[in-house]
Amino acid sequence: MNLNPNHRTMLAVLAVFILDQTTKLLVLSFLGYSRELIVVDGFFKLVHWGNTGAAWSLFRDQNELLTIVSLVALLILFLGRRYFDVKSPLGPIAMGMVFGGVIGNILDRVLRGHVVDFLYFYIQRRSGSEIGFPAFNIADSAICVGIGMLFILSLESEESSTSQAGTA
Repeated sequence: MNLNPNHRTMLAVLAVFILDQTTKLLVLSFLGYSRELIVVDGFFKLVHWGNTGAAWSLFRDQNELLTIVSLVALLILFLGRRYFDVKSPLGPIAMGMVFGGVIGNILDRVLRGHVVDFLYFYIQRRSGSEIGFPAFNIADSAICVGIGMLFILSLESEESSTSQAGTA
């Protein structure tokens, strides 16, 4: 099946959005707020935390402002998507991952007043205390992976443009 770039983007948006919202609904249904379920003791647990801030809880309790900023960023990305000079078939998928993740987190902010975070990786110290990476969700992962892919693809695109210009 050979899909055009717009179809690849839309499929990625839908896949990320559906996976994100489904996993969040499962957490909301089966894990009470502020509860935890150890999956791999000393390394990974499912949690049910609400984040009213941005990454790492920056700008905590700024949900309305972050909703507006997210909507503006989504609009800018959408309008500027053609300026990402990515010729690879993965480019539209990467862009769709970012769109799907941003839309998923915006929906949380609008419907719940916070973003539902539930994936928590940590190391348990001998003292019993934990040191961990901030909890996150599927949308957060898709945004980071999508941006990383776009960055790598743009570097590859730049390198191929430079090498073609050198041979001309």
